[in-house]
Amino acid sequence: MGFIFQFYNLTPTLTAEENVRLVTDIVERPMAPAEALDLVGLAERRGHYPAQLSGEEQQRVAVARAIAKRPGVLLCDEPTGALDSSTGVRVLQTLERAHTELGTTVIIITHNISIAAMAHRVLHFSDGRIARVASSRSRDDQLVKRSTPSCCATLGACAARHSR
Repeated sequence: MGFIFQFYNLTPTLTAEENVRLVTDIVERPMAPAEALDLVGLAERRGHYPAQLSGEEQQRVAVARAIAKRPGVLLCDEPTGALDSSTGVRVLQTLERAHTELGTTVIIITHNISIAAMAHRVLHFSDGRIARVASSRSRDDQLVKRSTPSCCATLGACAARHSR
């Protein structure tokens, strides 16, 4: 399992490539750090430190670090929350690319209902319980018009269980 957080959690004294290497040194059959950075479009910036990268680039390093483990599931907690909307779109496109090219199931926890448009399945939560499950690829207009306190959008296979 890979994790991506709202805040990048990069080590400031390590380059982008070294930040990715932190996880590749502890897992079996990892992706090469340079390959992971290339997948997120940062091959040219691999020798830069976090302070030399924009917020979007730092988040893409965090994505590269997570996908370098080749996880079956990628859990993303508000991955665009600290970014402006256009930058957030680019990070979401990177996550979709990880799903498409690596077959990774991506689970995004967010309050931003517009992210649901890219998901295969959307789980809406209210008061700590699943309130509704929808397939966003065939959703109706009500899914967009009614926002809920939070939702979980998924790309790929995801089984949701709710026990009372």
